[in-house]
Amino acid sequence: MVKKLKNKTAIEESFDVLSPSKQLAPIVFASPHSGTAYPTDFIANSPLNLLALRRSEDSYVDQLFSSAPEHGFPLLRALFPRAFLDPNREPFELDPSMFQDTLPEYVNTGSMRVTAGLGTIPRVVSSGKKIYSNQLQFSEAAQRIDNIYRPYHKMLKKLLENTRQTFGCYVLIDCHSVPSVGGAHDPDAGRQRPDIVLGNCFATACNEYVINFVEKIFEGFGYKVSRNKPFAGGFTTHHYGSPRSGLHALQIEINRALYMDEKLIKPNEGMKKLNNDISEMIKSLSKIETESLYPERNTS
Repeated sequence: MVKKLKNKTAIEESFDVLSPSKQLAPIVFASPHSGTAYPTDFIANSPLNLLALRRSEDSYVDQLFSSAPEHGFPLLRALFPRAFLDPNREPFELDPSMFQDTLPEYVNTGSMRVTAGLGTIPRVVSSGKKIYSNQLQFSEAAQRIDNIYRPYHKMLKKLLENTRQTFGCYVLIDCHSVPSVGGAHDPDAGRQRPDIVLGNCFATACNEYVINFVEKIFEGFGYKVSRNKPFAGGFTTHHYGSPRSGLHALQIEINRALYMDEKLIKPNEGMKKLNNDISEMIKSLSKIETESLYPERNTS
């Protein structure tokens, strides 16, 4: 359900955690782009309607992975929308053209993501249309980052550190979705995408054991799986993955056509099957060999 909030910068709760009664393996799930809490002022000040803004969401991904706690794993869910703030970026990846004032020197204004309009505060939605009618003040971006971005990552770090302390290692599964066809500015523009894209930043974010384990499960269900193309992983995968230290991060991108009407942003007849398959995948992760995650067994 989409929520409209009164305050344009202060979202009451920026995330929630679905926790198991007992964590059974060193696995943590996160869904950073499925939030639907849209501030009303944010919508009112955009030239886009709500449906257009929602096209940047990884809609329903949190629902697809909602069985994680039933199988013994925590699931962190962002409640804020990606069009408002993107936690899969550096804290300050910002486009200077969006702001009335000069940005501080510590802001990263030159990344490829910023150039594409997809920084921490995005300039455009996935279709390439501009989100804002007018320029922002930097103080507004800083407020969003302090009130929303930092608490989200603080909780993610806590979940991962608690997992590492308990098991000696961790695997972060960062959950996403992608349009079924590559967009105009994507590396696969105009091409049909595979069912599942697994990204481990070309083996620098998790070892071969982890990606092989997940890949075989999805292939066993009959899905077409790709590795690192067209997406290899974002800030979260790169930042939290350090396989040589026993810390693994894997990004899962799901083709939206499998489970939703991409124009209307509503579940389709494939939602139930995909939900069941993902639940079985999550359940299978309880069998992961922890010894294969430790640094001394790392093959990446």
